[in-house]
Amino acid sequence: MTQKKPTDRSGKRPPKPEPEEGLAGPVRLNKVIADAGIASRRHADALIKAGNVVVNGRIVNELGTRVTLDDNISVNGEPVTRTKHLTYVILNKPKNYITTSNDELGRLTVFDIVKIHTRLFTVGRLDRNTTGVLLLTNDGDLAHRLMHPRYAVPRVYRAALSANLRSDHAKQIAAGVELEDGPSQPCNIMIDPDDRSNVILEIHEGRNREVRRIFETLGYEVKRLDRKQYAFLTNRGLNRGEYRHLTREEVHELRKMVNLT
Repeated sequence: MTQKKPTDRSGKRPPKPEPEEGLAGPVRLNKVIADAGIASRRHADALIKAGNVVVNGRIVNELGTRVTLDDNISVNGEPVTRTKHLTYVILNKPKNYITTSNDELGRLTVFDIVKIHTRLFTVGRLDRNTTGVLLLTNDGDLAHRLMHPRYAVPRVYRAALSANLRSDHAKQIAAGVELEDGPSQPCNIMIDPDDRSNVILEIHEGRNREVRRIFETLGYEVKRLDRKQYAFLTNRGLNRGEYRHLTREEVHELRKMVNLT
């Protein structure tokens, strides 16, 4: 019996993922330098152009140069290790910070808070006005799986709405509502009995602005949105704008959740 290949909601087969650069051959020199935690790719390019990078005993100043695992590389006279140092950080994100590494409008980013020598990226995104738990790492394999719907990683949000949530609307949300990019998955929802405009929602997909769009579909405006939990990680013990490194046990548990152990 042949197995039917999966399709997306449009009925089309999803494109095959492109192999990660370097798994099957040479990688760009600036990526090697960035992965080693020495500099960002842009800064690495500046080091290369300035003649500060040596490959196999020869100065290399041509951008786009590719190297292999067998090449010996040094920057400013210091050897570069090809073993990537993996870093995991949890941030209690404040309001008015965006989650990209830079912004053409000059707005504050979470990297203005998490100033670590190693180049990190965010696992998923929180919009500018959403606060709460945000994971940052340079572990691409883990990040990819945590964000993939297949692994149904839970995200728990507390939302303050513009009006009390009706019981029939809560049932619709729990069953899944129609959004412009397809129906939301069934989820868990709890209403504060003392204030029905305060709601806790647990989802497992994490599509762009999903929580806000779910409530907007039924006529509610989300006044405040705070992510209380990602996987099993919470912001307990962290004030707004504070962050910490994950423990070895937490990293192991995250990898176990997405079958990386």
